[in-house]
Amino acid sequence: LVALAALICFLASDAHEAYTALAGMETVITVLFLLLYVLRLDARMRCLFWPLADIFNSVVAALFLLVVGLFAIIIKTNKGTLAGGVLGLILLVLCLVDVVLLSKKISLDKARGRSAPAK
Repeated sequence: LVALAALICFLASDAHEAYTALAGMETVITVLFLLLYVLRLDARMRCLFWPLADIFNSVVAALFLLVVGLFAIIIKTNKGTLAGGVLGLILLVLCLVDVVLLSKKISLDKARGRSAPAK
């Protein structure tokens, strides 16, 4: 929802296309990952380790959001761009929280998944 709100702010403020493209891309990728987990497609498509792909996406998105959010706040051509930049930085924090939570889940699942004792 935060990515969608940032996208709407950038679209309404007639901000630079890069801001709008990044917010739109993050909105679409987030919706796709949400559908993947809700529909349990991650269990059917075992060719990729989906939590690791989600971590990679969050790290890359956080880097891009840092740059775009800071540029939008520094340049702040209008209030919509400023609001979109602030929402982008909030989304950056949420991406970092996602990375931390998924990293803990991966390490916990690995320890729990062990069925045979180590020799």
